[in-house]
Amino acid sequence: MHLTPLGCLAGMPAGGLASSGYLVESSQTSVLLDAGPGIATRLSALQTRRLSAVFVSHEHTDHILDLLVIGKRLLADRLVREDENAPLCLDESVPRVPLLLPRGATAKLHTLASLYPVATHPLLDQAFELGFETHEYEPGETLAVGDLSLRIEQLRHVAPNCGVRLADAHSSLVYTGDTGVTDELVDLASGAGTLLAESTLRDTDTSGHGHLSSSDAARAADDAGVTELVLTHFSSPDPVQHRWHRDRAASVFDGPVGIARPGISHPVAAPRKVLA
Repeated sequence: MHLTPLGCLAGMPAGGLASSGYLVESSQTSVLLDAGPGIATRLSALQTRRLSAVFVSHEHTDHILDLLVIGKRLLADRLVREDENAPLCLDESVPRVPLLLPRGATAKLHTLASLYPVATHPLLDQAFELGFETHEYEPGETLAVGDLSLRIEQLRHVAPNCGVRLADAHSSLVYTGDTGVTDELVDLASGAGTLLAESTLRDTDTSGHGHLSSSDAARAADDAGVTELVLTHFSSPDPVQHRWHRDRAASVFDGPVGIARPGISHPVAAPRKVLA
């Protein structure tokens, strides 16, 4: 597998960087993790094949807002005309893309799409019916997408948030979404290759909102025995701040520590080998 960050910021885009969105690709499968503001444009620039699925960790705007844009693009790929005067119709040979959502999110997304109708082409208003095939997952669920397995577990955030573990025969990646310190993250990431972890704060969250500092992420990586840690979801676009977080994490976790760099593909690590 390969990981390509499309954005890396908490909150809204800044400094030319998009919010949360990460493309994970195997030889057969392409999964988008979250779709915050700016991700649709980045995806259109870097994507080389049709998505196999989209996973959304939770319903905050910096993780979900571009879903309508991406859905309309997927729908447009399914629409054809027999000639320039014919109405738009569906190409049934092009499948819908599975959209994996938290419970209750589908109805809200339908409401969002309905706010901006295209009266002359009603099909264009059905991104979440005809572009995506929605599935509301449950924590603890494991799904198969192409040659990848996706294990979904609830973590700790002010909005219900699930992390996800993607695995193929050779490597595995765990993505936190947004979470505070929790044993559930260590369990989800246990023995994984790459931990893609939010690094929003400089110090441990005491507010109950649910975010990690770089030190928190590093301790989770160490406790879980992952091969490598990749930090993301930064509160600033300043690369100096990103390096500060990397250096701080490296003082806690003895494996490789990287920074999510939008547009730069990164091989997902194999699980760490334990010497007998």
